[in-house]
Amino acid sequence: MSYSTADAGQTILQHLNELRIRLTWAAAGLALATAVSFSFAQQVLDFLKRPYGKPLQVLRPTEGLEIYFKVALACGAILSMPWLLYQTWLFIAPGLFEREKKYVFIFVPSATLLFLLGVTFAWLVLMPAAVTFLSGFMPDTFNAEWTAQEYVGFATTFLFWIGVSFEMPLVIYFLARFGVVSATTLREQWRMAVVGIAVVAAAITPSIDPVTMLLTMAPLVLLYLLSILLARIGQRQYEKSVALEVE
Repeated sequence: MSYSTADAGQTILQHLNELRIRLTWAAAGLALATAVSFSFAQQVLDFLKRPYGKPLQVLRPTEGLEIYFKVALACGAILSMPWLLYQTWLFIAPGLFEREKKYVFIFVPSATLLFLLGVTFAWLVLMPAAVTFLSGFMPDTFNAEWTAQEYVGFATTFLFWIGVSFEMPLVIYFLARFGVVSATTLREQWRMAVVGIAVVAAAITPSIDPVTMLLTMAPLVLLYLLSILLARIGQRQYEKSVALEVE
């Protein structure tokens, strides 16, 4: 198999132009999904504050409106995730063989499913544990009266990036399938991976407490172990395809 003629001779400027096109389409999809989300942002906001269980304070006249927009944007990002993933695939597709481009029908649905699974796991398992710990920390000293700005930022950031993190096994599989990484390398570099996961957990956890960070790290470590297994499968498929091409 060989690359298509249109894709093979792309210059850097053409790649940058392709990136601009994909970013434009991705932004348009996100804007449309966000506009649709305004119709149910109120219900989502009420749903988000359930783990906290109390009304959220606002300290500025425009804070409530800003929070409403933030929730609509977060919902828009979730709704448009299949479209965003598709645009990502279209950007990398010119660098693939013709037979490899068909994997878009696996990549987009699977990545979307993993993203939603991550959001669900974060909501059902991680959020209640984190909110319970943080709101109940030293109750005789601190009165947990959180503002809407801080709490909604906590919830949306946490849910979104945990969802993105759950796509790691699929990304690793395709990297191995295209010969970019190997299962052996991932296995040998597990110590560095744990350090990297700790850094990622600290970045996506909207607090500095070790409990929330450890709760975030645990599923990411398990996902990394799953990634090694999937990388082995992808590597074998890559080696098999290379052997067939040589013959």
